Amino acid sequence: MRVREDVLAGLNDAQREAALAVRGPVAILAGAGTGKTTTITHRIAHQVESGAFPASQILAVTFTDKAAGELKKRLAALGVAGVEARTFHSAALAQLSRLWSSHTSESLPDVLDHKAPLIASLANALPPPHKFLPRRELAGEIEWAKNRMIPPARYLAERGDHEPPIPAELMLRIYEGYERRKGTMGRLDFEDMLALALRLFDAHPDAVHEVRARFHAFTVDEFQDVNPLQAALLDRWLGERDDLCVVGDDYQTIYTFTGASPEHLLGFVRRFPQAKVVRLEENYRSSPEVLDVANRLAPRLGGFRKTLRATRPSGPVPVARAVPDETAEFGAIIQAIRRLRDEEAVPLEEIAVLYRINARSEPLEEAFADAGIPYQVRDGAFLRRPGPRAVLQRLKRSADGRSIVEAIARVTDLLGYDPDASPDADEEVTRQSDLSRMRSLASEFVSVHPHDDLAAFVAELARRFSTEHSARGVNLLTYHRAKGLEFEAVFLPRLVDGELPFRSGRAKADPEEERRLLYVGITRARRYLFLTWPTDGRARPSPFLDELELAPSQPSRRSATSVRAVTVGRGGPLFDRLREWRRKRAQTDGVPAYVVFHDRTLAEIAERKPRDWADLAAIAGVGPTKLERYADEVLAVVAAI
Repeated sequence: MRVREDVLAGLNDAQREAALAVRGPVAILAGAGTGKTTTITHRIAHQVESGAFPASQILAVTFTDKAAGELKKRLAALGVAGVEARTFHSAALAQLSRLWSSHTSESLPDVLDHKAPLIASLANALPPPHKFLPRRELAGEIEWAKNRMIPPARYLAERGDHEPPIPAELMLRIYEGYERRKGTMGRLDFEDMLALALRLFDAHPDAVHEVRARFHAFTVDEFQDVNPLQAALLDRWLGERDDLCVVGDDYQTIYTFTGASPEHLLGFVRRFPQAKVVRLEENYRSSPEVLDVANRLAPRLGGFRKTLRATRPSGPVPVARAVPDETAEFGAIIQAIRRLRDEEAVPLEEIAVLYRINARSEPLEEAFADAGIPYQVRDGAFLRRPGPRAVLQRLKRSADGRSIVEAIARVTDLLGYDPDASPDADEEVTRQSDLSRMRSLASEFVSVHPHDDLAAFVAELARRFSTEHSARGVNLLTYHRAKGLEFEAVFLPRLVDGELPFRSGRAKADPEEERRLLYVGITRARRYLFLTWPTDGRARPSPFLDELELAPSQPSRRSATSVRAVTVGRGGPLFDRLREWRRKRAQTDGVPAYVVFHDRTLAEIAERKPRDWADLAAIAGVGPTKLERYADEVLAVVAAI
């Protein structure tokens, strides 16, 4: 076998081991930020350059067109062209386009762009409140069933303990009606493409032989997200051969609601006992301090044990904060973001705030707008979401001279607003929350503006949510949307029981997957990580905080901005003494502890043990004012150890 060192240049030992394994079954267990795309592109390039396979005989399967494009781009940079890189759906469609007509003498049906148009009138016939459920939730449930290869006839019997977004009998009615209408139109949806390819290959063995004759080696990225339908298609492509390389991280399986299952990755070695298994654990994204937090969850994530090791230099200590309420939480986030921007020169675009469901973006949007901090919502801003958008559209058509409050109440009632609802579906939780917020916004507006002016109200909404800029500002997005992304600073607010793990109505999210969501959130951060949770009312900290070995502290209720910080991953006698000094000094001064010194500053003081004012002044976060105010006391604490 030829070995071109330039193709393997820059790989660490584990990546090189994977790249050299050009034949036979290979499982690359790639932890977060460990360079999996680099590894598989170099491995594919080495397969070609070593003579193991011609480029035209290799099929690389990804989950997005963007990922497929990136793979091709990187292969081209390594001097390799001709490798087929596609999504499962794109590969299936290409094969159907080439083989269907010649083997069946039938025309291939056209593909639907979206399910919603076929679902809309079916959903409108549902009884309240189900008729108002976002169509995306119903489409998602159909996809869940089809990805598991469950047709309508077996839906009730085979859904197990899975809870659909509406009662199962009603969901079956939607599923049957959708399939009937699609058949009448002679159309396919994306799941049908894979199912139709399976039918073709099973009914016409010569068709699958053509695919196997063309592709001899397969690479599948994000293998932890493969669903039964995709796995079945991969089995047809592979046949009795074993030149398959799978890449994935079971710790990041967060899409089981689509039908994905980590079992395909976890069971790979059982299926191929002779498989070569390579673990990628050297992390190129995050600081040692961030990885220390992530690794604390690892023993509880199950599957293949992976301990991430940092290659980046040490960074600030991640901080967790218990706060009195949501207002204090947003205040702490905004203050920290301003400090990151002004003192640490972190671009706003390199900062992300993650939340569990879309409904949580609205108060953040308003807080950022009020603070004048630009932001961008990756999952749909408040005024663009189904509830508020429908309210504004109907309001413009049917205000009918009513007061704003009355008009909003009437429109939201028509849209199925139910203050006592406890929806199961995430999207309906968001929609009900948004409808409620529209009503409260109307009341707030009227209390300040005595004149009922609809145009002024709409303008006020635009102003209150006005600092969202396209691709600019702080990123607001869900944990699911954040997967595959990375940021210099990550904020994980609202870490309370019922939010993470999430619960709503009858729906209780799988705590195992919810823990993986938190792991994904933590590992998005390069240098700065902030975890916060409000303690007002009956809110309890997320049980996952205990697993991170944090000691949740009760904040003082003297003021809405009072926050007590809990340092993650840093201790020692001097650090503890400094924190105790800071607590007393903050109490004396009547200010929050972080106003005296941030934990990262105390951690650096404890590490460097300054002997005089000059030493102390050299530490980040100790400016002239704080030096004048606190230097003698801090130096006395250090000297006493």
